[in-house]
This record gives sequence, structure tokens and C-alpha cells, in this order.
Amino acid sequence: MFLLLPFDSLIVSLLGISLTVLFTLLLVFIIVPAIFGVSFGIRKLYMKTLLKIFAWATLRMERGAKEKNHQLYKPYTNGIIAKDPTSLEEEIKEIRRSGSSKALDNTPEFELSDIFYFCRKGMETIMDDEVTKRFSAEELESWNLLSRTNYNFQYISLRLTVLWGLGVLIRYCFLLPLRIALAFTGISLLVVGTTLVGYLPNGRFKEFLSKHVHLMCYRICVRALTAIITYHDRKNRPRNGGICVANHTSPIDVIILASDGYYAMVGQVHGGLMGVIQRAMVKACPHVWFERSEVKDRHLVAKRLTEHVQDKSKLPILIFPEGTCINNTSVMMFKKGSFEIGATVYPVAIKYDPQFGDAFWNSSKYGMVTYLLRMMSSWAIVCSVWYLPPMTREKDEDAVQFANRVKSAIARQGGLVDLLWDGGLKREKVKDTFKEEQQKLYSKMIVGNHEDRSRS
Repeated sequence: MFLLLPFDSLIVSLLGISLTVLFTLLLVFIIVPAIFGVSFGIRKLYMKTLLKIFAWATLRMERGAKEKNHQLYKPYTNGIIAKDPTSLEEEIKEIRRSGSSKALDNTPEFELSDIFYFCRKGMETIMDDEVTKRFSAEELESWNLLSRTNYNFQYISLRLTVLWGLGVLIRYCFLLPLRIALAFTGISLLVVGTTLVGYLPNGRFKEFLSKHVHLMCYRICVRALTAIITYHDRKNRPRNGGICVANHTSPIDVIILASDGYYAMVGQVHGGLMGVIQRAMVKACPHVWFERSEVKDRHLVAKRLTEHVQDKSKLPILIFPEGTCINNTSVMMFKKGSFEIGATVYPVAIKYDPQFGDAFWNSSKYGMVTYLLRMMSSWAIVCSVWYLPPMTREKDEDAVQFANRVKSAIARQGGLVDLLWDGGLKREKVKDTFKEEQQKLYSKMIVGNHEDRSRS
């Protein structure tokens, strides 16, 4: 053994007191409120303070940019090409009227001038298409003291630079370590808690404990992101035997919804830490995990999901039908699989406020660890969640039509653009069927007009 010097003893004592105080604060202000689902309003006060700081910083930057006569915002943020919603036939008629004496009604044959329509559409798509820009982060037109959200800002004044530097210190030296500690606490409690609950016999007591362990751990993880969530129309929350479908922006969508409800998760079996979490969770409640070899078997997946929803005692399934993350400006095509099994669908719209931190995960640019570090080093994650009334498939409706109806309802409620394009275009080339569809429209226009004249 060795004796500690007085100075060393003082350091050890101070360190012990600091850890005790930190643990007590975590317990009183975060873990206990998460268990009971209450909030002291600290996060909302924090959000209001940030809004005032952002407003001052933005006004100061605008004034400084005006004085120095340089551009602060990128032009044409809402699209660089004005597009009129006209049909192929109408536009080709206009081209023929302006460049040829032959009208489309009188000349059903191919005209060389028709190619200008397709050339113009191709150039518009190259310059400003409505699909690929959904796979990159939305750039803000106001400053939130994060250089990652608007790369167009330049040095304006010493005060703003000092304020930005102070923000970096707060986010990386205080908030980031605290959030990592909270995330570690939440994940550890989830694994340990669900494992212990899994040893209990099936029954109401086990279900009660499982529900509250899940809710407590997800709420701690929400606090690890300083997530400020507003839930609307909770009377429409998903119920047992149904399917909850939502637009997909980020992996944290799961935490956002699971901190307010109790769901059965659907996904592929993973290894590593994720695999440990999955194996622990499935012991406490019936989640639906698929092996890698089973994921591509649509019939097997549909069968497992159907068996789950037919048991009204089982939890509602949480599914993101887009199949990929979109930047929260639009909703893209829903895969029809979850709409074929005949269950009641509970639509949920999630809308994030990028002013405090962009929740979008650009998986082609950032790995999961890098993405989570970016989230934890942001100011906060602020979002609104709307629970829409339950929807069922109508008699004269197929799965694709039902999926589009649900998607439209989510887009309308969340203030998002409703797109028919497949989110799979994020990593894949456009299918030949899309090209052939345009060819068929043009052929039908030419041949159809010719046939109509022949009959007359």
C-alpha cells in the first residue's frame, strides 16, 4: 500500500464528490422522470433560449453580409427551374404550333420537333430533379451556430465567431459526454431489464414489466439526444393487432415513437451490439426478427406478419414502408407488402425541425457511428408526431392503391411533398419500366390520334 499526499487526497475527494453529484443529477432529473414519463420543462426552456440566440445570430449575419455586400444564402433554394404541370400531349401541341404549321390533331405522325420536348425534360431533370435532392440534407436559410447546416456562411464579426466557438465547447465538452453517458445507461438498462423480464412466466405481470422497461429505456435514449417531441392526437395511437406505418427520416424514428408507445419491431437479425439488444428484447416481448436468408422471401415475411397481427393480444407492428431514409421534405413510394395482409393500419406522420439539428441519415455518406455522433453533438432534436385515424383497405382497392392513400394522408398531415418515386433510387438506377412508360405515352398519343381519325 502507499500513502496519498494531501494534494492527491484532495483531488480524489473532489473527483468522488463530482461523480456523486453527477450521478444524483442524472438520477433525479433524467432517469426518474423517464420511469414515470414526466418532464420538468428544462428541455423546452433550453429550446426557447436557443431560438432567441439563433434569431440574434441570424440578424447579425444578415446585417454583416449586407454591409460587406456578399451573398449570404444560396439563390433558388426552392428549385432553379419553374415547371408548369402540363401533360406530354399539351406540351408537344404547343411545340408544333410554335415551330410548324402542322398541328398534332392533323398530323398524327412523328415530327422531328417532338424531340425538343424530351430534350428539355432531360435537361430539367439533370439540373433540378425532384428525387435525388431528397437524399441529401436540407440546407437552412438561418444560422443555428452549426457550420454543417449552411456552408455558405462566412466570417462576419468577432462576436459571432466567439459565440460559435462557445457553442462548440458546450456541445462537444458538455453535451456530448453527457449524452453518451445517457445513451450507454439507456441501452444497458434495456439489455439487462429485458433479459431479466424474459425469465418471468408469461402473463399480465410480465407484459406490464416489459412495457415499462421498454418505455423507460427509450425515454432515457430520447433524453440522450435532447429530443423535444410534441405528440398530437394520442387517442389514435396504434393498438394491438394493427400495423403502425410512418415516414422514415432516421434510425431514431424508432426511439421517437417507442418512447410514447409499445411496439413489436420488425427487422433483420444483426450481429454485434445490435444483435445483443435484439436477443434481449425478444425475450421480453414478441418482436419479429428475420434471418438474412429470409428477408428476400416475400411470402415468408408476409406469413410471419399475418400470423402476428391476427393475434389480437400481440403488440402493433412498427414498419417504415419507404424502406430507406428520406430527408423529411417528402414521402416517397410505400412498399406494398405491409398493406397486403389485411390488418388495420395506423398512419403516423413525423416532422423534424432542422433548425436545432438535422435528423436525416444520409447512409451513403455517413456510417452509423458517425451519424450518431453528429446527432449527439447537435443542439437538440425537435420534432412533431401526429397519430392519424386508423385506415383499412376498401373492397375495390388493391394493396398499391391502399399504400398510396395512406402515404398521401401522412404527407398531407406532415406538410411533406407526396412523391410516387421509389426510395430505392437512392442506391439503384432507374428501372426500365419508367423509361418504357414515357415511350408508351408518346406512342399512345401518336397511334391513338391516328386510330381515332381512321374510325371517324
